[in-house]
Amino acid sequence: MTESASALRRPNFLMIITDQHRADYLGCAGHPILKTPHIDSIAARGVRFDQFFVANPVCMPNRATLVTGRMPSLHGVRNNGIPLSLQANTFVDLMRHEGYRTGLMGKSHLQNMTANPALATRCFEPRADDFAEAHKPEQVAAGAYDQERPWSWEDPGYAMTMPFYGFEDVSLATMHGDEVGADYIYWIRTRGGDPKTMAGPENSLPHSYVTPQSWRTTVPEELYPTTYVAEKTVNWLEAYTKSGTDRPFFLTASFPDPHHPFTPPGKYWDRYDPADFEMPDSFHHLSDQAPPTLQWVWKARGPGNDNRNHGQVAFGVSEQEAREAMALTCGMIAMIDDAVGRILEKLEELGLARNTIVIFTSDHGDFLGDHRIMLKGPMHYQGLVKVPFIWAEPDRRNSGKTCSAPSGTVDIARTMLSRADITPYNGIQGRNLMPEIDTLDDHGSGGAFIEDDQQRPIMGFRESFRVHSMVTVRWRMSLYSGIPAGHGELYDLINDPHELVNLYDDPAASGAKTEMLERLARAEMETVDRSPFPTAIA
Repeated sequence: MTESASALRRPNFLMIITDQHRADYLGCAGHPILKTPHIDSIAARGVRFDQFFVANPVCMPNRATLVTGRMPSLHGVRNNGIPLSLQANTFVDLMRHEGYRTGLMGKSHLQNMTANPALATRCFEPRADDFAEAHKPEQVAAGAYDQERPWSWEDPGYAMTMPFYGFEDVSLATMHGDEVGADYIYWIRTRGGDPKTMAGPENSLPHSYVTPQSWRTTVPEELYPTTYVAEKTVNWLEAYTKSGTDRPFFLTASFPDPHHPFTPPGKYWDRYDPADFEMPDSFHHLSDQAPPTLQWVWKARGPGNDNRNHGQVAFGVSEQEAREAMALTCGMIAMIDDAVGRILEKLEELGLARNTIVIFTSDHGDFLGDHRIMLKGPMHYQGLVKVPFIWAEPDRRNSGKTCSAPSGTVDIARTMLSRADITPYNGIQGRNLMPEIDTLDDHGSGGAFIEDDQQRPIMGFRESFRVHSMVTVRWRMSLYSGIPAGHGELYDLINDPHELVNLYDDPAASGAKTEMLERLARAEMETVDRSPFPTAIA
């Protein structure tokens, strides 16, 4: 195909996704220590959004929002542990239907990845028939929701049911750090590796780090999951080119890192020195006026808190633990950056870069020492809810520019479909960000709406609870269910960027409180589902 003919084609899309990656942990975002030249090169030829927020600060709900363009309360993945319905339409489904070749290399996490039972509590004994839930059971193929479960992959001949949420080519990587499973297990074994003798803390190399959930893996760089995702992505691009197809492609390269456990391999383990990292101002700010969730985490810190060694929920850390987690996270990101460089180089080599839009984002952040805690939890501090988002057009429009329009994960699907000139399905939410990408208009919707629905009682709550937030450039408003009426959080992000002083009950901030409550109420109204479309007036 000639270059002029290629220019008439719909664009290709390469979406690069990391896991648990804060917005400020990139060189192009101003990180003082971390070097990410290859990811920075995407920003240098595209637009970087610096006010980009998750729809939910947990993996499964936000990833389901990314592919559906719908908030968690609508697509049903309210928290981890609820697979995305196979009846849900995704923008990937639609792109495939409209002629795109679709591929996913790496992490999906649209279905459950563990064998651990749910920890949610019930107010009455569950029914054991077709009336157990509000909806009758879906009529789907047996085992279709077990495609990311570990037992499915115990059979070397296991094959996923395709397409998988719209992806027709999938090389799957489940879990995190050096404990990744699924297709990755077969890949590493064909190269002489064995996760049973190489992965996990029981097989780790000696080291002096004390931060929880960190170990020096014996898995070498060339067999580490980051390398797997890069190699599978490169191989997919080569196969696509050799096929001679006229179909444009949508390809996702989804890295399991830098999500904990912190296990950067080889030279990436000590790429960064913990002593070089400065503690955020919030680390030293301990106050009895802090939100009850944060106070609970501080008090729960100690040897009896097993979550520190095995869990996913935020826990308190010492200064040394925080510094080490920061350094190891940067090592994991540095390896991803090198992998991104390899992928971008292959795009150029194959002549695909001239018609490929490159997107970079993540599913949520990590506290990483903010407020003396790490990991994640139902506290919507900026380090957790703000993630990277970079959109680079082949024509380099507005290259190297930054857009401050409040936006988020819920906007990705609609933007993708708009740029591909595909009519979306009824019920899709979010907005098309192409006007912002084209003009750098920083007004946008004026705010980002975040839902957070906890599966179990944690952080001092006696039952599962919800947190809903509205974030603008100036303010962050959060309301909690399940605690005394009237409790909430309000932070002035301009004058208090570390979110230290809660102004919710401050009379001087009553005007801002009223405005943000109205914004939150209107966001709740706009989130109500509009699918299905009515078939008659009555």
